Amino acid sequence: MGRGKLRIYLGAAPGVGKTYAMLSEAHRRIERGTDCVVAFVEHHNRPRTEVMLHGLEVVSRKELEYRGSTFTEMDVDAVLARRPQVALVDELPHTNIPGSRNAKRWQDVQELLAAGIDVITTVNIQHLESLGDVVESITGVRQQETVPDEVVRRADQIELVDMSPQALRRRMAHGNIYKPDKVDAALSNYFRPGNLTALRELALLWVADRVDEYLNQYRSDHRVSKIWGSRERIVVGLTGGPEGRTLIRRAARLAEKGAGGEVLAIYIARSDGLTSASPKELAVQRTLVEDLGGTFHHVVGDDIPAALLEFARGVNATQIVLGVSRRKSWQYVFGPGVGATVARDSGPDLDVHLITHDEAGKGRGLPVTQGARLGRPRIIWGWLTGVGGPALLTLLLTHVDADLGLANDMLLFLTLTVAAALLGGLYPALASAAVGSMLLNWYFTPPLHRLTIANPKNILALVIFVFVAASVASVVDLAARRTQQAARLRAESEILSFLAGNVLRGETGLEELLERVRETFGMETAALLERETDVDPWTCAGRVGRDRMVERPEDADVDMPVGDHMTLALTGRVLPAEDRRVLAAFAAQAAVVLDRQRLQKEADQAKDLAEGNRIRTALLAAVSHDLRTPLAGIKASVTSLRSVDVAWSQQDQAELLAGIEEGADRLDHLIGNLLDMSRLQTGTVSTILREVDLDEVVPMALAGVPQDSVDLDVPETLPMISVDKGLLERAVANVVENAVKYSPADMKVLVSASTLGDRVEVRVVDRGPGVPDEAKERIFAPFQRYGDAPRGTGVGLGLAVARGFVEALGGTLNAEDTPGGGLTMVITLLAAARPAQSDPEVDTTIVP
Repeated sequence: MGRGKLRIYLGAAPGVGKTYAMLSEAHRRIERGTDCVVAFVEHHNRPRTEVMLHGLEVVSRKELEYRGSTFTEMDVDAVLARRPQVALVDELPHTNIPGSRNAKRWQDVQELLAAGIDVITTVNIQHLESLGDVVESITGVRQQETVPDEVVRRADQIELVDMSPQALRRRMAHGNIYKPDKVDAALSNYFRPGNLTALRELALLWVADRVDEYLNQYRSDHRVSKIWGSRERIVVGLTGGPEGRTLIRRAARLAEKGAGGEVLAIYIARSDGLTSASPKELAVQRTLVEDLGGTFHHVVGDDIPAALLEFARGVNATQIVLGVSRRKSWQYVFGPGVGATVARDSGPDLDVHLITHDEAGKGRGLPVTQGARLGRPRIIWGWLTGVGGPALLTLLLTHVDADLGLANDMLLFLTLTVAAALLGGLYPALASAAVGSMLLNWYFTPPLHRLTIANPKNILALVIFVFVAASVASVVDLAARRTQQAARLRAESEILSFLAGNVLRGETGLEELLERVRETFGMETAALLERETDVDPWTCAGRVGRDRMVERPEDADVDMPVGDHMTLALTGRVLPAEDRRVLAAFAAQAAVVLDRQRLQKEADQAKDLAEGNRIRTALLAAVSHDLRTPLAGIKASVTSLRSVDVAWSQQDQAELLAGIEEGADRLDHLIGNLLDMSRLQTGTVSTILREVDLDEVVPMALAGVPQDSVDLDVPETLPMISVDKGLLERAVANVVENAVKYSPADMKVLVSASTLGDRVEVRVVDRGPGVPDEAKERIFAPFQRYGDAPRGTGVGLGLAVARGFVEALGGTLNAEDTPGGGLTMVITLLAAARPAQSDPEVDTTIVP
């Protein structure tokens, strides 16, 4: 028995038609003779969806008791016993009621698939586990019911049910998704056009990525090496030269001509790590390609054409864009060049574009490899060893009565040549070889004290000595330079890696980065200067150091431009050319940090504006609904009392007057919370602090709830607290009213108090549904009612006002889980530092 097939209808938001599409597919399969049943489908009282269930066999659901209520879930055993060919299972991320066979519905689906039953199901993009944070940042709502991405990825078929935001909002407004009383709230919150557009883009991109995965998997499984032009992918080969920007822009224009075009810029570095590419130019080109919507890739390879073609075929590219070679005509004697080689080896399935540019044919020049800075003492010792060493060795050998032979004498002089190369580099070593050959000829080669040589073998020996000495000196000098270069490059890599890591993680501010630049290069000051246009004066975006202030790049000892209107200016000393490469990377990172700080500031301002807009929207909703409801009751009662057509009995009049009083109390409570929230937002809450006993405040706060709904446990032995009695009473009242509202009718709310060190804690314990950990802070936000299905009245300000008042008194208000289920609100206040006495009143004002 094989495993069943999984088909998923994926949507961007509720109401796009996933369940409808699933039921339509079921009817089509039944018409073709397929045994198809409904294992679990939730129509949410949507008439059109409910009609689609007609004619389909529905497996009975399983009833479960939980906290005194009855719930229904999919009966997995019944579906397995029925063994249909296809089972319809709605809402894949659903969390099952405790006591079910599995914790999540997708686990139920896995059992059906393992039993060989094909499953058709539905899921929204916001329920994918990996997108939880992204969806929360878009909608402000954290999805509690999620499904692992791997479960969805393993589906045999994923079909996107797409709908434009405008069409979905029209469907919502017509009442086809939610009941009329919920339409306004939904359209102004979760179903805003921006939210729907962002969720739709997430869904489209996610499905597009899955299509790419399937295509790449198919090509890999079937060993397809030929490029399939399913969509335009353009690879841009960069050398780090100035022509790179032209190539990137040309590639972007080519990508725009085809739907879904993609640009991938690649820079290939040799494995020896020695390169003539400009880090500053590469950073600029990376920024440019990312701004144009492409990606930048850094690859290591010694065979540039082969590495470029391997990358292009690996990403299923359709075109390669290269620049015309910068080499001069005579330089082609060394080879055809990268462009010609790539064009020759690309094959018929990969187009190669050679783009002309201003640098073409001007010559690349030979990369100038600066030697390591050995320092003056080492160079002096190198010359002394190379020139003075052979003279001292000659003096020693001529005064010692020991005939070592010409071969041994040459080895001794060769040793001095190697020592000169190690100490001073190439030129002292060559000088040592020249001086050594002259001294060997004059003092040790017959005839002595003459530059002529009698034996031809000695001539060959001296020639070989000079050649070997020069070769050894060159090799030793090259090895020493490469060692120094490798050490320097390693140090540069460590610096840049640390720098990039800190910047990407957001751990480095502009001042910290400038301070690191100053310390790294041993400068006195470092400043980042910028201006709007070429004629505007320079302004300082950031500066470190205590010496003279740099106001223009011309006043600095070193300046490193970043773009056209920004530069990094340093004072203290002039840097050598090899240090400017690292400085360019620092300058580019400084610009990135500055941009990020400004973007963060703009994002914070936008967040504040959005929060203010949300509060205004919620306030309008409160005025239009929560305040209008009690007003309507009051008006109806007053109209009835004033009516002359009906003779009301005293009991009826009393009931009507009681309704008026109740409505007025509700209005007073709501308006009071609104005014209190306004005072908290503007920081104008005044507190009159005096020492009071907690058992004097808490009982008064329970006046607004039924007497039999709360158990009170506040010992009289508690220490006194210094608080504003009125504010604390309001805070406790709001917390208790909230607990009573969500607690079961047969379970009392417990209000207890105790001491913990120098603090006094008030705990309000309920046995309601509780709140997940990730939502415990959100319930304290203004106009927030957890669960999107409020019980009772109110505008969602009670807990926000309570926390604001408690914090104004120097305390804290936090939410904890109640053992066994429910929520516990903990108010923590500092105990008074001295015994109770008649203190003068202290009037303080909270200043934002």
